[in-house]
Amino acid sequence: MGAEPEHLGPEMEPFGWYRTMRESTPVLHTDRGAWSTGGVWMAFRHTDVQRVLSDHDAFSSEYGNLGLINTDPPRHRQLRNLVTLAFTPRSVESLRARITEIVGDLLDGVAEAGGMDLIDEFAVPLPVTVIAELLGIPVSDRERFKLWSDAIVTGGGDRMSHSQAMIEMGAYFTDLLEERRRHPRADLVSELLAARIDGESLSQQDLLSFCVLLLIAGNETTTNLIGNAIICLDTHPEALEELRADPALLPTAIEEVLRFRSPVQSMFRMTKVEVELGGERIPPGSQVVAWIGSANRDPLQFPDPDRFDVRRSPNRHLAFGHGIHFCLGAPLARLEGLVALDALLRRLPGLAVDRSHRLHRLESNIVYGVRSLPVTFEPHPAVSA
Repeated sequence: MGAEPEHLGPEMEPFGWYRTMRESTPVLHTDRGAWSTGGVWMAFRHTDVQRVLSDHDAFSSEYGNLGLINTDPPRHRQLRNLVTLAFTPRSVESLRARITEIVGDLLDGVAEAGGMDLIDEFAVPLPVTVIAELLGIPVSDRERFKLWSDAIVTGGGDRMSHSQAMIEMGAYFTDLLEERRRHPRADLVSELLAARIDGESLSQQDLLSFCVLLLIAGNETTTNLIGNAIICLDTHPEALEELRADPALLPTAIEEVLRFRSPVQSMFRMTKVEVELGGERIPPGSQVVAWIGSANRDPLQFPDPDRFDVRRSPNRHLAFGHGIHFCLGAPLARLEGLVALDALLRRLPGLAVDRSHRLHRLESNIVYGVRSLPVTFEPHPAVSA
């Protein structure tokens, strides 16, 4: 097993804290960072996290303003059905050729350089381009999309506040929706405008929420999956050698990355009724954090959970959630990750993280990844994958 190097600072490694909490206080109540006077409850074990994510009769998703992920049945089912067909395994598989083309173009652009920032030059533009094309929005605006997305998932930062990002995204999609009403196209936004629930069109707020959610979810998970995968392989060189020797292991390796360094570390719920969880009684109206990153390292579910094993099976991780809110875009994220990692390992000989740069985690308790990831490799002529 590769040792964790110094360029991974303590903020990159919350897993020791997770272990302590699972062993000492698997269901914790805290006033710190509370959104209300009742404080926040936290769940750390796999069985409790899975229940919080899937028991919608006890744990409500109706908070925030991102539409689909913040609704409960029956409205949730109605909204989800509208976009399910765009993200079925069959529909996603039809995108493989285009994803491969995008990956090839991105790697052509850096092949001769012998190095790049894997996040900025590869892991960001790939999924942003794919989801932008699905929605029918200009890929040339991708820098704005990423700026908005980062501000929303991190709660805002130096470059833009959360509220400003929501305002700008709302205005952008309002203009886009109006343009598509006048001139429909063969894209997901036009399909949402044409959709009906019980004979009624979606409200403007539903439409805006869909657009914002699809853009954010369509790029954040894949970006961090790719970055986290390279970190895993760089810190576990024996796993990297296994994959180079047997690329057929890539699908199970991706599942292990999703478990080992989950792109989404936590999800939030609100109790509808009094709930007993892990021996604790949680009052109705309480906010609950389900620590997915901890659940995915629970030794009661995963033998030797702190070992990165590209052959791990079964692998019942919760990286994409569980139950009715299981991530709609999981098939797309998996395909993008598979095509990306296959091409990176084939086309960039000697690929390694540049350890002269200290890695800094995204400032978020929800998404988990790095702000930048400098890598080096042997320079070579550009030849599309």
